[in-house]
Amino acid sequence: MNSKQMKRARAGTLESGDVLVTIEPADSLEIKLHSPVINQFGDAIMRSVREVIDSFGVTSGTISLEDQGALDCTIRARLATAIRRSFEDEEGA
Repeated sequence: MNSKQMKRARAGTLESGDVLVTIEPADSLEIKLHSPVINQFGDAIMRSVREVIDSFGVTSGTISLEDQGALDCTIRARLATAIRRSFEDEEGA
């Protein structure tokens, strides 16, 4: 899927219990995680992020997650939505 050019995309909010995911085009892959629970759940969140990224075949881009205490299923859903939006065709936009 990554053969198409990625574009900037977002999904989620900064509301409590949610996560805001932002994707920017880049030459390499960089993941930035900001979370109030990073000490307790940072490793688990990053594992989930990598699983979702791998499932889409993403190999480049800057992916920023601003976590507000989101559940794992929410993080995965928001990330998947942001990735899909980043690959959407711009026709008709």
